[in-house]
Amino acid sequence: MVVTKDSLIGDVLDKAPETAQFFFEIGMHCLGCPSARGESIEMACMVHGTDADALIKKINDFLASK
Repeated sequence: MVVTKDSLIGDVLDKAPETAQFFFEIGMHCLGCPSARGESIEMACMVHGTDADALIKKINDFLASK
C-alpha cells in the first residue's frame, strides 16, 4: 500500500490500523467520526495546519518497514 495526499483516512486505517498514531500526532483524535474517515489526508492536514507531505512520508516509511 502506498499512501498519497488523495488517500482517504478511512481507507488507510482499514488497511493499516496501526497508522492511527500518525494521525493522533497531528491532533486528529476523532478518527472514527464519519467526516474524518471520509477525508483525504491532504484535507485533514489543511484543517489541522500540518504538512501533508511530511505525514505521508511518515506513514509510507512506516508501512515500508513492516
